[in-house]
Amino acid sequence: MQEKIDITVFGCERDEAAVFRKLSSEYGVTVSLIEDVVSEHNAKLADGCQCVSVSHKAELSEQLLLALKHAGVKYISTRSIGFNHIDIQAAGQLGMAVGTVAYSPGSVADYTVMLMLMLLRGTKSVLRGTQKQNYCLNDCRGKELQDLTVGVLGTGRIGQAVMERLEGFGCKVLAYDRTHKAGANYVSFCELLKSSDIVTLHVPLAEDTRHMIGREQLEMMKREALLINTARGALVDTAALVAALKEQKIGGAALDVLEGEEGIFYHECTQKTIGHPYLSVLQKMPNVIVTPHTAYHTDRVLVDTVSNTIQNCLNFERSLGNV
Repeated sequence: MQEKIDITVFGCERDEAAVFRKLSSEYGVTVSLIEDVVSEHNAKLADGCQCVSVSHKAELSEQLLLALKHAGVKYISTRSIGFNHIDIQAAGQLGMAVGTVAYSPGSVADYTVMLMLMLLRGTKSVLRGTQKQNYCLNDCRGKELQDLTVGVLGTGRIGQAVMERLEGFGCKVLAYDRTHKAGANYVSFCELLKSSDIVTLHVPLAEDTRHMIGREQLEMMKREALLINTARGALVDTAALVAALKEQKIGGAALDVLEGEEGIFYHECTQKTIGHPYLSVLQKMPNVIVTPHTAYHTDRVLVDTVSNTIQNCLNFERSLGNV
């Protein structure tokens, strides 16, 4: 006899809840939707569930994983592509499996190209000016993508989607990845940094990619080069980036992710003093755009994420012979 599958969903936002309710009925599973992010205090709400879903906004430490294990959890599906917010080693030692979800790469790819265009046309200064009723043209003229070389670091699903979109702009595209895929113009890491007018990051965060863009790499880049990061904040050494921007060693940056964004991004901070060492400095620079880890935030991604979360849990239960 097949068991009934229960999934506890932590950090479930209102729009996610509506989709979870709809799709859980279609998949024939039961979901418990919890608005608060998972913590040691509420982990017991998963009692009786072998599968839980968490968001990338929650940090899952060894202690939190232990609390979930005590509640009976065996499988954690994170509603994100990356899993750097989870202590994977601890999960393995506790005998807990962790799964990620795939979603439409177009969300982040579209946003990445948008940030490129905004930097190239000085959009930040234009918008700030018009808000103050200053309708003069920028002192510096913009550039067109067709005249530039774009270097794509990481050619997974999102990196490939970025390259596909760039084809329509007529620019030269260089690529770097450990695994080569057909159709891309691969070069060495150093050559990509030296040759590109725009460098965009699309690699996962791991120990060997942390601060892959640091002082040495920034000094290799052209003085007018632009850096785009819609992947993970810690791929970039923020202190080195701020120094390079101040010293005009690169032309600008667009950051949808930032080292130390936890506790700031996704929170209402208008009445708070933000203790981040570099955020206010970056925001004051006319050639820097900072957005709050929002590139993935589309309707299509929402459905993909919920659907694949449920499917992940079903697959895990099937592996145990419960479905």
